Amino acid sequence: MTAEALDCHYSIRGSGPAIFLIHGVGAAEDAWRFITPKLSENFTVITYDLRGHGRSPVTHKNFGLEELVLDLERVREKANIDKGHFIGHSLGGMIAPAYAKKYPDKVLSVGMLSTVAGRSDDDSKKVWDVIKEMEENGVEKTLEKLTTRWFTDEFIANNSELVTRRLKQVVDTDPDVFLNVFRIYAKTEMISWLKELTKPCLLMTGENDGGCTPKHNEKMANEIKNSELVILSKLKHSFLIEGPDQIIDNIIKFITKFD
Repeated sequence: MTAEALDCHYSIRGSGPAIFLIHGVGAAEDAWRFITPKLSENFTVITYDLRGHGRSPVTHKNFGLEELVLDLERVREKANIDKGHFIGHSLGGMIAPAYAKKYPDKVLSVGMLSTVAGRSDDDSKKVWDVIKEMEENGVEKTLEKLTTRWFTDEFIANNSELVTRRLKQVVDTDPDVFLNVFRIYAKTEMISWLKELTKPCLLMTGENDGGCTPKHNEKMANEIKNSELVILSKLKHSFLIEGPDQIIDNIIKFITKFD
C-alpha cells in the first residue's frame, strides 16, 4: 500500500517564526496546552492531532512512520508556512527528525523531547513486553504501569486530575490505533541515520525517564553534528504536563539562536 497523507486537525496561534509541535502516543494537540500560550507570545505555534488521535481521521489502522511524516508535511502546506522549527515529544520526537531528514529545506531546527534511539536488545524487549501485555489484556489494564512510567510519584499524589485526564486520552484513543502507534514507537530506530540530520537539534529528556534515558540521549546527541542536550532534574516521561516552564525556557533559549 502506497503511503498517503491525511488531512489532520490542526490549530495555529500567535505570530512570528513558526514552531510545529508534535505530540506522542495516545495523546492529542492539547498535550502542549501548558506550552503553547507562552510560545505563541513570540512565535506562530502550530499544533495538530496525529491521524487517529483527537479530531483527526484515520482510514486504516496499520500505518507507519512514513505516513505520519507525510501528514506533518500536509499540515505545513495547509498552514501556509514555508519553514519552521519542528519539535516532537515521545513518538513525536521520532516524527520530527524523520520529517527533517525527508524535508530538510523546510526545517530551521529540530526538537526531540522524551524520545529514544540506540536501544539495546533488552531495552527493546521491555517495550515490546508492554505492547504484548496490552494486546493480551487490553490497554486499560496497563494504565497503572504507564502512569508510573510517565509521572513522578509526587506529581501523581498531588495532581490526580491531570493524571486522570492524560489516561483518559489513552482510553479514548481507538485501541487499534493506540497499539499501532505504540508499535511504531517500539520499532523505530533512528541511531543509524541521526548523523544525516543537518539542522540544529535540541534533545531533552527527564533524569528519571526509564525508557528515554539520559544515557540514550547522550548517545543520540553524539551522533548529531549540531546538537544540544538538556537533562531535566527528577522528571520522567510526561514533562509537558509535569514541568512545562522548564520546557518553554529551554525551547525559547534554543530556537532564538536560529531566527
